[in-house]
Amino acid sequence: MLTLSHLRKTYGAHVAVDDLSLHIRAGEVFGLLGPNGAGKSTTVSMAVGLLSPDAGTVDIGGQGAPTQPEVRRLLGVAPQSLAIYEDLSAEENLRFFARMFGLSGAALRTRVDAALALADLQDRRKDAASTFSGGMKRRLNIAAAMVHDPKLLLLDEPTVGVDPQSRNAILERIEAMRAEGRTVIYTTHYMEEAARICDRVAIIDHGKVLAVDTVANLIAAHGGDPLLTVTTSDGPEQIRTRDPVGDLARVAAGRTVLDFRLDRADLEQVFLNLTGRTLRD
Repeated sequence: MLTLSHLRKTYGAHVAVDDLSLHIRAGEVFGLLGPNGAGKSTTVSMAVGLLSPDAGTVDIGGQGAPTQPEVRRLLGVAPQSLAIYEDLSAEENLRFFARMFGLSGAALRTRVDAALALADLQDRRKDAASTFSGGMKRRLNIAAAMVHDPKLLLLDEPTVGVDPQSRNAILERIEAMRAEGRTVIYTTHYMEEAARICDRVAIIDHGKVLAVDTVANLIAAHGGDPLLTVTTSDGPEQIRTRDPVGDLARVAAGRTVLDFRLDRADLEQVFLNLTGRTLRD
């Protein structure tokens, strides 16, 4: 559904994206993860046609680049910075964006109603967006990206600043989109969200793809061995192990075990192992 081939983008001497290639399959939720300054935003901007690559190509659905209006119709974008008009009602926002994609008449009404249902905003359709909570605005932002019924949806940090209930509601809607056969590209800094909803995940840094696979395969390849913490009368001892039962038995043979815990690697550990622990600003 989306093919990025050998993309490169520079800003003066700074290389933001360096020979980056990705192939996103139709019908999957694809996670795009990376620390601040990794090139994620530049990659996304090129994927949706906001930036032109210095080299390489972007193809959506085998139809060509998103710089072509007919190709852009296949694409819906919900940016991290809310792209809604707060003085307009929920319905007026959606009608505006639907008209931008050429919808009118019965088709427009049908799509607006469907988008309001997706966002669970039917009862607030006439209310100004300025009166909405943060979670409601986020849902309206996604609905605006969906109103023209795109095949490919890009959601950039869609759960930033929302409460747990709103976050769960947004994730459930993304899972429903996948069930409908839509392709979703999902950028987030919340590793547990990516692990929950993404069929595959790409981790990028310094403008390059470091790894791309299912979450389970990424953990197996890059997560490291489980960490066994054994507490005895001598205090806690941490052991990286591929044989936790054997290592626990070894410790217990010489000392009294008061407590133990086994922590297996998760996607966050993979992310840190690949990108490092240095702070990014």
